[in-house]
Amino acid sequence: MSIKYRPIFLALGIFFAIGVVIQLTNNDSKVWTIKDYKSQELNWRDCYDGFECSSFKVPVDYEKIDNQNFTLRALRHSALDQENKLGSIVVNPGGPGGSATSYAYNAEYILSKEINEKYDIVGFDPRGINKSGEIRCLTDDEEDAFLSADASDGRAASIASLSAISKDFAEKCAKAAGSKLGHYSTLEAAKDMEILRILLSEKKLNFLGKSYGTYLGTLYAALYPESVGRMVLDGAVSPNVLMREQQLAQAVAFDRALSNFLATQKRFKLADIKKLLSEAETNPMKGSDGRFASESIAITAIATTLYDSGEGWRDLNKMLVQAIVKRNPTEMFKQADAYNNRDSAGNYYSNQTDVSIIINCLDWNEPRTIEEMASDRGAFIKAAPIFGPYLYLAALPCKYWKTEPQLPPVPLKNIDTTPVLVIGVTNDPATPYEWAQDLAEVFTNGKLLTLNGDGHTGHNQGNICIDSVVDSYFLTGKIGSKPLICAKSGT
Repeated sequence: MSIKYRPIFLALGIFFAIGVVIQLTNNDSKVWTIKDYKSQELNWRDCYDGFECSSFKVPVDYEKIDNQNFTLRALRHSALDQENKLGSIVVNPGGPGGSATSYAYNAEYILSKEINEKYDIVGFDPRGINKSGEIRCLTDDEEDAFLSADASDGRAASIASLSAISKDFAEKCAKAAGSKLGHYSTLEAAKDMEILRILLSEKKLNFLGKSYGTYLGTLYAALYPESVGRMVLDGAVSPNVLMREQQLAQAVAFDRALSNFLATQKRFKLADIKKLLSEAETNPMKGSDGRFASESIAITAIATTLYDSGEGWRDLNKMLVQAIVKRNPTEMFKQADAYNNRDSAGNYYSNQTDVSIIINCLDWNEPRTIEEMASDRGAFIKAAPIFGPYLYLAALPCKYWKTEPQLPPVPLKNIDTTPVLVIGVTNDPATPYEWAQDLAEVFTNGKLLTLNGDGHTGHNQGNICIDSVVDSYFLTGKIGSKPLICAKSGT
């Protein structure tokens, strides 16, 4: 089941007013200390029907704490049963670059009625995302060109062209960020989340992280194990996998998901997909707005639909009928634009594309040279014939990055916390099931909940078995010691 979340239109006037309150209640004439950041007050104000908004400051650099800061935006949906409230659950939808304020705005859809009754649902946009010091590197036209580029054919000219575009992206990000360039990492976001926990007056952090949000939760747990409350990590990212292995595993997982989709219908075969991608290079279809459906657009559209084995697979079938039978790229553009946060007028309404690359380049080491990355093309194609050619150079912008990664100073193993629930879907295309197995082992008290099925993430996808385990855990703090396995049917 796919949930269509209601959009959130951020009221700049509301947030501006909140920011003023904070500036007036803190003395910015002195040099701030970590104690000052932890002593702020969250001044919650009504911002939407049934929701409250606030903001708080965090230091740009935790190694050199001063008045250089980010102002992070937060949104809260208050527990319906305040008298019997169990606390707050901080949520993150993934990305990197997904807006957690928008996610929390959909509290009644992303968590059950029982959880909404007992918990405040809080989302904060990490540094660089949405209204929390949003960073944009490219104009809309530049974004179009950047997202349409690829070097899947492996030709030297194509690699050189993609390298030039990647270098230009890195340089423009450096200009846009200035001195903050090296400070958009997940490690720093985890430290920001600890400040939020303190400002929420919560003894323990209860957390629901999806996809990339699982990495944020993992780093938080590694840094502050004693502060971990009830933590659910769904669509797990393995924290100890190198960037190359990440990209290769994703390519294999997306290929597997595509094969599983093709096995459910009789009209299209793998050869049809290969032909569609080949023609996107040699004879791309032209959309009504004048854009050409490049290989990059086509593969992005296909990948988008594979995230959801219900509605997504139906959309994929519709797209293939249009593109292959009718030579109509309308649905292809629709799916790719949805993934890239591009509206029909050509405006990118979110900075997720830019900030996701920024965060990834700061989170992960990429020791390979560009030449070594290019030489990996054969191995990627052998392992994943469809998606491999498009992912072997995924880390290319990071080779031109102006700052070093912000790697965790603590080992990401044997993290000793209260029980942590890790959810993995056996045929997850974006976060392979093996990563969930790895992540559960990172914690001394990690519990793996398995969904035998397809699609990305298991919770809130219409599976009663998965959802009941999550609800019980948040309500009682208990998981149980038996193997936790749920079937696709929800039993």
